[in-house]
Amino acid sequence: MTPAIPTTIFERMSRAAAAAGAINLGQGYPEMAEPAELIAAAVRGLREHSNQYPPMRGLPGLRQAVADYYAAHQGLSIDPAEVIVTSGATEALAAAILAIVRPGDEVICVQPLYDAYKPLVEWAGGRVVLVSLTPPDWSLPVDALEAAITPNTRAIILNTPNNPTGTMLSHAALSAVGDLCAGHDLTLICDEVWEAMVWEGAEHLSALTIPSLRDRMIKVGSAGKLFSLTGWKLGWVVAAPALAEQVAARHQFLTYTTPTPLQWAVADGLALPRDWHDAHRDRYVPGRRALVDGLRDGGYVVLDNAASWFVTIDLTASGIGLDDETFCTRLIPEAGVAAIPFSAFYAAAPETRYVRLCFAKEAPVIQTATARLAAFRAGLVG
Repeated sequence: MTPAIPTTIFERMSRAAAAAGAINLGQGYPEMAEPAELIAAAVRGLREHSNQYPPMRGLPGLRQAVADYYAAHQGLSIDPAEVIVTSGATEALAAAILAIVRPGDEVICVQPLYDAYKPLVEWAGGRVVLVSLTPPDWSLPVDALEAAITPNTRAIILNTPNNPTGTMLSHAALSAVGDLCAGHDLTLICDEVWEAMVWEGAEHLSALTIPSLRDRMIKVGSAGKLFSLTGWKLGWVVAAPALAEQVAARHQFLTYTTPTPLQWAVADGLALPRDWHDAHRDRYVPGRRALVDGLRDGGYVVLDNAASWFVTIDLTASGIGLDDETFCTRLIPEAGVAAIPFSAFYAAAPETRYVRLCFAKEAPVIQTATARLAAFRAGLVG
């Protein structure tokens, strides 16, 4: 019998928030005006372009646009033939994992992690081996990563910028990963979907910039995250030709193609000038500042984050004796706010003193939420 698959924590918390009429700072989706340029481009796609099957690997114009975007924004040299368009980043991950993992293979996953990694590896017949980032700065323990490698290890899955921590791996850390992959003939699957949402002058460093990884890694990107259109479910992989062929072979039997008008729209969006992309990202700055400042004013200890739509609070350092799941479960009915416990991002031995909150909301919503959070903490700590 196939084992039961539980509903994700994100869906459960969102349902509970809706039922209680709570402010949802749990699930990572924006609640602000969608970019008019992308909506107009989608309308043009519907009216002026084909609505029939696109090529399985994606429209040539979109694959070129992805390559051009990475050249302009990250200094990467990518051939459009190395780009495969997918129906969201999760499908990209599924195609990548199915392309690499065979029954009996081991895959090292670094946690906290996106909750799809483990089931996807297991569905491919692999076994997940876990290595944890080290709080509170969430550094990558390279020694532990190396110690986890065995003769059965096939791949490593990384997430940078990381969700939920909002931290990014350094050049030194990525170079060390590259040395391990080259030395042990491993493939790296690098989930970089938050690459455009970086703060305070930080710059995303793609693992593709590491020479030892250029031909042995699969980069995963997301138009939904880049353009704040999470419901479009359009993503891509970038990989050297041999790996791209393997990913495409699996993609054709997963979703085969992605809606044609949205592909046209994303191609137009990627070609928008850098000033547009910077302004789109900076729409989140007021909400981010309001959340961080409001939490700190309310007595919470907020960890530094350089990327994503999320911030992290340390419950213990904030004087709160509850574990993260209890805190989040009580928060909805007692304070009218939804958040996500960090333990949901662990497959084993979870950290239980941290909570993730999303700032992709209008500032007044954030201000109301932080006032409620402050009152909730005051009630807990006396």
